[in-house]
Amino acid sequence: MRGHGRVIEYALSTLARRKFKNFSVAAVFSFLIAVLSSILFLTHAYKTETLKLLEDSPEIILQNMSGGRHELIPVEYITTLSGIAGVGKASPRYWGYYYDSLTSANYTLMAYDENMQDIKLLQGRMPASEGECAVGKGVADIRQVGMKDDIFLTLGTEQNVTLKIVGLFSANSAILTNDLIILTKDSLIKFFNMPADMATDITIEVNNPSEVSTVARKIRRTFPNSRPILKNELIRTYDNIFNWRGGIVLTMFFGAIAAFMIFVWDKATGINAEERQEIGILKAIGWETADVLYLKFWEGAAVSLSSFFTGLILAYVHVFYFNAQFLAPVLKGWSVLFPKFEPMPYIDIYQIFVLFFLTVLPYVAASVVPSWKAAISDPDSVMR
Repeated sequence: MRGHGRVIEYALSTLARRKFKNFSVAAVFSFLIAVLSSILFLTHAYKTETLKLLEDSPEIILQNMSGGRHELIPVEYITTLSGIAGVGKASPRYWGYYYDSLTSANYTLMAYDENMQDIKLLQGRMPASEGECAVGKGVADIRQVGMKDDIFLTLGTEQNVTLKIVGLFSANSAILTNDLIILTKDSLIKFFNMPADMATDITIEVNNPSEVSTVARKIRRTFPNSRPILKNELIRTYDNIFNWRGGIVLTMFFGAIAAFMIFVWDKATGINAEERQEIGILKAIGWETADVLYLKFWEGAAVSLSSFFTGLILAYVHVFYFNAQFLAPVLKGWSVLFPKFEPMPYIDIYQIFVLFFLTVLPYVAASVVPSWKAAISDPDSVMR
């Protein structure tokens, strides 16, 4: 153990003698790890938030279609839906989008429903009468309001409303709470000027989860102009969207990845004369080939591991403390209009291990292989 400790000590002193070169290598390595880790961290955080949002969503959401676009749906559809075999409960939902020109943010306005089990009140209560509302964290932050404050909304020149905040809430998913304002049903219908017999969409519970597709086909035959949206379809769609956008960002940094691969290949193809001479001297004074390989292993491990963990820390700070300012617009798309969204620190350990094996191990191997070629050569010829 003492001998191994001496080898490690000598490896660190060797790196210190070539500090400028090794620092340059570590800086490039850390930057690459930081970029790749940021993409993986942010993509996984968004996917996890989205799945948390959808896990409590209804099995089927029924929308009315006209000209290929979503429009209001008649509430009377519920009577017919309740008679379809397999349908447990059908309930209308009232919601809509509101663009706030004051803060350049998009809000989601939704009528309060007792089935909102995912909503957890932090302060106050849910709205019970016209002129009251409850808001999520993102809305409260961007509008700089709190309990018992007023929030003013305007839609065109007719629908103007001042709401008193009676509740602040959170949920399992920060995406849900970030841009949400909850009103009473009457307040929302009045604000959006919706007909009394129409709803935004209808949520449908299915008695047997394995029959969701069958029930959806029955609904589509009963209402040809409708579009049943299945919960599994939503989850699969969002998963594919974030994977696709993450792939686009990775492609943007393909040049940096290719440069790193070229760098590793260049390091694997040979070592410079100074390093070869050093290996020859070590062999001449009695070092075994295994000792030389052990030395080069620790040199490569010290550079790659320190760079790897430095890159991970930089990526974590960039994504979860600075909200991934450089990458978030690409992954969120149009949702950059939302109030400021802070992703929760969800990390996939499997992704970190994959990144480790694809970056650290090739670098260490590239440090050992050319040294082995010099270590098995005659010391005298190497020094000459």
